[in-house]
Amino acid sequence: QVQLEESGGGEVDSGGSLTLSCVASGRHPHAYAMGWFRQAPGKEHEFVVAINWNGLTYYRESVKGRFTISRDNAKNTVYLEMNSLNPEDTAIYSCASGTWPLTRATMVNSWGQGTRVTVSS
Repeated sequence: QVQLEESGGGEVDSGGSLTLSCVASGRHPHAYAMGWFRQAPGKEHEFVVAINWNGLTYYRESVKGRFTISRDNAKNTVYLEMNSLNPEDTAIYSCASGTWPLTRATMVNSWGQGTRVTVSS
């Protein structure tokens, strides 16, 4: 079982940037794909981005060119750099670990507790 702990959420103005971090611990965390899902108020949980153990990435179309995921396997940490944020990005962002491509909740084995991102217009 892998445990995940996120940090880095907060409030930012439209057009601003935030970086989220997710530290994995437990059994062989580097062996799994890691990524982020989000849930906006009143909306369904949705996939955002994933990265596998060798750096292959997969992005939700609406965040391509604005968000960048990276992974430091030595630190068992995944980073999500979010630029050009807009109010539609406001959500609870949850770190996830599981099976590549990690695009659906059924592929997730472990979830973080979530961190709130608020983008003001």
